[in-house]
Amino acid sequence: MSTKTRTTLARRRGPAFSLAAAALVVSACGNSADEQDGSSGEAGADVEPLEITAATYIPPSYDDLYHGFEVFMEEAEGTSDGAITFDWYDSGTLLEADQLVPGLTQGVANMVFTTSSYISSTYPILGVYELPFVTNEYEDQRAALSYDSELRTFLNEQLAEQDLMSIGTMPTTYQWIWTADEPITSPEDINGMRIRVAGPLEGRTIEALGGSPVTMSSAEVYEALERGTVDGVLSYIGTIPGRSLQEVVRYGTAAPFGAYSVDAYVRKSWFDDLTGAQQDALMEAGRVYSEEGTDHMVGVHEGQYLETIEDAGVEIVELDDAQTAAFEEAVAETYDQWSESVDDPATAEEALGLIGN
Repeated sequence: MSTKTRTTLARRRGPAFSLAAAALVVSACGNSADEQDGSSGEAGADVEPLEITAATYIPPSYDDLYHGFEVFMEEAEGTSDGAITFDWYDSGTLLEADQLVPGLTQGVANMVFTTSSYISSTYPILGVYELPFVTNEYEDQRAALSYDSELRTFLNEQLAEQDLMSIGTMPTTYQWIWTADEPITSPEDINGMRIRVAGPLEGRTIEALGGSPVTMSSAEVYEALERGTVDGVLSYIGTIPGRSLQEVVRYGTAAPFGAYSVDAYVRKSWFDDLTGAQQDALMEAGRVYSEEGTDHMVGVHEGQYLETIEDAGVEIVELDDAQTAAFEEAVAETYDQWSESVDDPATAEEALGLIGN
């Protein structure tokens, strides 16, 4: 990595902008790309200089995900022979989690890395892969969201209607239910429990199981579990050591209660205005992010994170076939609820068909 990129990738630790304040600096955060020239030359050839303001709410403590962000930026710089650089803000220092995509659409950032769970209420089609038990093997989930998959192409076509585009996707491993006091082995066990969720679809899953969903940022969960404000959390494994939650939970029920992805999002209109060479460099970075970033994430989960969690005394609860079937039956209503949230029923049906394949 060049000295320049080390500088531009330096993490910003200033105060986070509110959207109201950030709107005042939109003009300062615009892209410097020339007008689209219609060409699509070789990656790295004649790339015009481009500084990208990029942001995420995720801190470096998420070893599983943060590596992917670094891979994306390093690949974009390398593929463009140093013409593409990044003004990088992590940990919510530019835009907090719920501000990232609104800030992107307002031009505060050119690119944001965020989870689908934070935006699937605004873009409900993304909920197709967040549904509980929509796949039962992570490799199936990953294949459905691979860089050049039919489903991912279809989702980008839908997002384009709202001027959004994913240029890289890391599908996270499944969301499990983690609890502080009692293990979860049946839907009845959740009845009356307050479970932290990150998005509305997750909330509907918890409601279908008889629990009460509580929405809060992942940064607030430790204290909420410690104080008993919530009884558990629905999250993928990375949130546990990423927020040191292995210190305050005792059980993790391992089943596909949900899933989401961490994507590199841009405005489609912004991307379309880039030169062909700039687009090629970013798309190659997105491919590497999707493949190598996901490989790294899975390796961290299967090795480092599970070991950290179990060493802390957390018991991983495995369900048998009968127990799994009971959960699947209990959450079946969430499929109809999700389908109704998508404007066109045929679009929802096509998306379900693609992930099923």
